[in-house]
Amino acid sequence: MENRLSGRKNTTRGRPRKRKKKYIKEETKQGFLQGVLTLMFSQILIKLLGMVYTLYLTNREGFGDEGNGIVSSSYQIYAMLLTISSIGVPNAISKLVSERVAVGDHKGAHRIFKIAFATFAVIGLVGSLLLFFGAGIISKQWLQIPEAEMTMVALSPAIFFVAIASVMRGYFNGRQNVKATARSQTLEQVFKTAFTVIIVEIVAIISNVSTEWMAAGATVATTLATFAGFGYLYLYYKVVRKEIATEIKSTVNYKYERVKTIIKRILMVSIPIALTAIMSSLNKNIDSFTVVRSLKEFLPENEALAQYGILGGKVDMLTSLPLSINVAFSTALVPAISAARARRDKKTIVKKSSFSILTSMLIALPCTVGMCVFAGPILNLLFPNASSGAVVLQISSLTILFTVLDQTINAILQGYGKLRVPAMALGCRSNCKINFKFNISTKPKIRCQWCCLGICSLSCSSFFNNNISIKKTNKIKFNI
Repeated sequence: MENRLSGRKNTTRGRPRKRKKKYIKEETKQGFLQGVLTLMFSQILIKLLGMVYTLYLTNREGFGDEGNGIVSSSYQIYAMLLTISSIGVPNAISKLVSERVAVGDHKGAHRIFKIAFATFAVIGLVGSLLLFFGAGIISKQWLQIPEAEMTMVALSPAIFFVAIASVMRGYFNGRQNVKATARSQTLEQVFKTAFTVIIVEIVAIISNVSTEWMAAGATVATTLATFAGFGYLYLYYKVVRKEIATEIKSTVNYKYERVKTIIKRILMVSIPIALTAIMSSLNKNIDSFTVVRSLKEFLPENEALAQYGILGGKVDMLTSLPLSINVAFSTALVPAISAARARRDKKTIVKKSSFSILTSMLIALPCTVGMCVFAGPILNLLFPNASSGAVVLQISSLTILFTVLDQTINAILQGYGKLRVPAMALGCRSNCKINFKFNISTKPKIRCQWCCLGICSLSCSSFFNNNISIKKTNKIKFNI
């Protein structure tokens, strides 16, 4: 009799579990698609707002390509330090948090968030201090662009705010709440656009249209905008804190870990992801170190800086547009695949990976063809006062397809736990680019050396290496 009753109890207990599992899968699928669409619309709006202030600065009298050259050189150094303190953080935190949430360990997920916040606050502060005190050496000796010193000083506080904001974004992404990330990024870009126009106009009046001071004013706007983005995330966290506390009380499968162990896990995940971002940023820094330095050998300094402004200001902005839209997949894929892997749901992993790769290709291919064919008209339309650079845009557009697909595949591999593969592949690409660009820079007869960005970046070994790895990992067969 007891066996029968116990059997009935097990049967009744088993049925709700199956229904719950099915509900979780449906909820996760809906959350993934909603998250991708939310982030995609957010990134489109962010990029449009970014184009507004870029168009304003480029067409602003006294700024133009020379001002873009100063801002771009400073921003690449800032981006390099930023990747160390923040770029790898959101994906790393979202991966660790989503794995804990997937098995019901909300208390462990929140503990990871608190320890990560304290850890990267220290790292972000160190990064800010390094850029603040090293701005003079970097601008004068490394870049050989003394005008960039003030822009780096103005950008330095932004590293701290972005580092701690990135931890919060990673926590919300890991809880399948990407709306907070999308809203904070959009708000940050709105403030950046408004502050850029206002501050640059004020500085232009005070400094009698000094390009150097206007560039510094534009970077002050970036710092203020990052503070606004962090402020929104902090207020949002205070609003949902009660909900988080309720989830923590309902925790199951809690696994206690020491603080040192959690920090080690966070760094073990974030460092490979950050290395991937660093390698990507390094490709831009190769240009900032080599282009102006090489062009000075056979062009006046102002013209050399203007040519780099074409590359770093206009061309990079246009070619990064598809990447900004596609970043929705790379952001949503990491926690989604990590959670599916924690549940050992391989079918969901393959389905979401295939769908994301197909959509990424549909985003990248039209952009590649359109920018290559209509490079001249696009620049004439957007930059009527500074429309040069059609050849550079045509060459650089050839890299869009590979970089967009590479971005998506990197996120799949990171979510699945293959963290070293993207970093190693990008390292090979950066090494090829460094060797090629320094060899070219020793030949002054090649006057279009700055046009070689597209040719160098087409060493898409990273794309093919990651492609092979994802096929071995998930057994995905691409339908050509």
